[in-house]
Amino acid sequence: MSNALPNEQPEKIYLPRTSESESLKKIRHTTSHVMAMAVQKLFPEAQVTIGPWIENGFYYDFDKPEPFTEQDLKTIKKEMVKILKRKLPLVREEVSREEAQRRIKEINEPYKLEILEDLEDPITIYYLGDDWWDLCAGPHVENTGEIHPKAIDLESVAGAYWRGDENREQLQRIYGTAWETPEQLAEYKRRKEEALKRDHRKLGKELGLFLFADPVGPGLPLWTPKGTVLRSVLEDFLKQEQLKRGYLPVVTPHIGRVDLFKVSGHWQNYKEDMFPMMAEDEQAALAEQGFVLKPMNCPFHIQIYKNELRSYRELPMRLAEFGTVYRYEQSGELGGLTRVRGFTVDDSHLFVTPEQLDQEFLSVVDLILSVFKSLQLKNFQARLSFRDPASDKYIGSEEAWSKAEGAIRRAVQTLGMNYFEALGEAAFYGPKLDFIFHDALDREWQLGTVQVDYNLPERFELEYVAEDGIRKRPVMIHRAPFGSLERLIGILIEEYAGDFPFWLAPVQARLIPVSEVQLPFVKEVAQKMRSLGIRAEADTSGERLGKSIRNAEKAKIPVMAVVGAKEVEANTLSIRTRAAGELGTIAVAEVLEKMENAIANQENF
Repeated sequence: MSNALPNEQPEKIYLPRTSESESLKKIRHTTSHVMAMAVQKLFPEAQVTIGPWIENGFYYDFDKPEPFTEQDLKTIKKEMVKILKRKLPLVREEVSREEAQRRIKEINEPYKLEILEDLEDPITIYYLGDDWWDLCAGPHVENTGEIHPKAIDLESVAGAYWRGDENREQLQRIYGTAWETPEQLAEYKRRKEEALKRDHRKLGKELGLFLFADPVGPGLPLWTPKGTVLRSVLEDFLKQEQLKRGYLPVVTPHIGRVDLFKVSGHWQNYKEDMFPMMAEDEQAALAEQGFVLKPMNCPFHIQIYKNELRSYRELPMRLAEFGTVYRYEQSGELGGLTRVRGFTVDDSHLFVTPEQLDQEFLSVVDLILSVFKSLQLKNFQARLSFRDPASDKYIGSEEAWSKAEGAIRRAVQTLGMNYFEALGEAAFYGPKLDFIFHDALDREWQLGTVQVDYNLPERFELEYVAEDGIRKRPVMIHRAPFGSLERLIGILIEEYAGDFPFWLAPVQARLIPVSEVQLPFVKEVAQKMRSLGIRAEADTSGERLGKSIRNAEKAKIPVMAVVGAKEVEANTLSIRTRAAGELGTIAVAEVLEKMENAIANQENF
C-alpha cells in the first residue's frame, strides 16, 4: 500500500485495468508458487519471502546473493512450463504453530519464521506436489495442469525491501503475468506495448517537457521552457475558471512550523512522510521543535481565514492556490511525474456555513466536471471515499462524519452520477469524493477530489458570526480538480500520446520557409501570432523542407505553415494540421482569426 498522505496526492496507477475474476486470482496465485518452486530448484541458495497475485499478474520476492539476469528469467520460465505440464496437485494442510516452526527450520527459511509471527492459528500451508510448500491461505487451482503454459510470462526484476522497510534486507522481486488463455496474454502484451509508446517519461523527453537530474534529487522534476508553458496554460485556464466562480487567490510559504501540523493532526498521522528541513541524523530531534516543508496547504489557508473574525456575510469564502507541497515518497515508489516528492496542487479550501454546504459542494463538482470536459477526459466514475468504522485512524465525532458523508452522498445522487462507495479510503479528517478516470488503454487514475471537513474547523477553533450574532463553526470543503499538476500532465501526455489539442500545445504553430528567402516573412508572421497570444515559432534551422516538416511532425506540433514564394507574394500560408491534414492555402489574416477562435473555444484548429 502507498504511504502517501490521503488528502491531495492521487493514487497509484494500474495498467492496464482488467476484470479480475476468481479464476484469474487462482491462476495467478498458483503461478506465483510455481515460479518460486522453479527458482528454488534452479537456484537452491535463493530464499522465498512473499508472493501474492496482483492486478494483471503476480510477483515473488527472493533473497539471492547474485542478481537475476534476463537469461535467468527465460530459464525460470522454461522450468515453470515443466512444472505446469506435470499437473502437480495443490494440497492444503492445516498445522499447529509449533509444527509450522519445525518445518520452516527444517528447510532453513528464516523469512517464513517472521511471516509466521503474524499468522493466526491454525496455520495453513499449501504443498505444490510432494516436496515444495509455502505458508499460504489460497486461493489456488486444483492442479498445475489447469494453467495454460502459453498464457504465462515473466516480465521484469526489481528491487524491494523486506516488508517495505528500507532499513531491512534488499530483495529481488520477479514480476510475472498469467491469464486464462494465450489470446488474453497476447492482448495484454499488445496493450502494454501501446502503453510503453504512450509512456509520459519517454514522450516527455522526446518532446522536451521535463527532466530529472541526480544532482537535484529523485522525484524532483525540472521543467523546461516548453513544459513550463504547458503548466502555465493549465494553471491560467483553471485560475480563470475559478475567478469566474468567486475564488480568491492566495499564496503561502513552502515551509511551516511543526506545531501547525500537530494541531491539524498531520504530524501525528503522517510524520514519516513529511520532509524535515535538516540533515537526516539531526531530523528526529530537531524537527520536533522546528520547521518542515509543507506536505499540504490546508493549515496555511486556515490561518488566512482565522486572521480576523468573519461574518456570515463573507461566507462562503473560497481561497485558492497553486501550492507546491512535498512528500517523502520512498524511492521505489517514484515514477516519472505520476509519483514525485515535490508537486503542485490546484488547492482550494472553502469555508461555508452548514446551510451553504450542499450547494457549494455541488458547485465544486460542477467546476470539476467543466475542467474534465475541457481536457476531453470523459470516462470516469465517482468514488465515495468514506471512513472505515473499524479503524481508529480517523479524528472527529460520529455526528461530524455522518453529516459529511451525507453531504457527499446527496450531491452525487442529486447529479445522477455513476458512483461507488469505498470504506477506508477517507482522509483522516473527513470523507472524499474522488474522480476515478479510465483512459484510452482502460487504465485507472485518480484525478480530482472534493472533501467535506467538520474536524479541522474544530481543531483550529474557526468561527464566524452568524446572522443572530452567535459565533458558530464553519464547515470546510477541500477541493483539487487537477490534484497534482505533475501527475495530471503525465496523464495528459499519455492520454493524448503527446498530441496535445491546439489550445493546450506548448508550441501551437511552426512556420517553415521553403528557403532562406522566405525567412523574413516567416519571422514577421510568427511575431504577429505571438502578439495575439498564439504560441508560434519560425523554423530557422536551414534544413531542407522535407526534413523540417518531419521534425515538426515528430515534435507533434498541431499546425505547420509552409511558406514559399507564392505565399509571400499573396500574404498567405499553406496550412497542414495534425488534426485535419492539409487545409490548403489560407490568407494570413484568416489564419490568425481561426487560431484566436480555436484558443478561445478550446478547440482544434
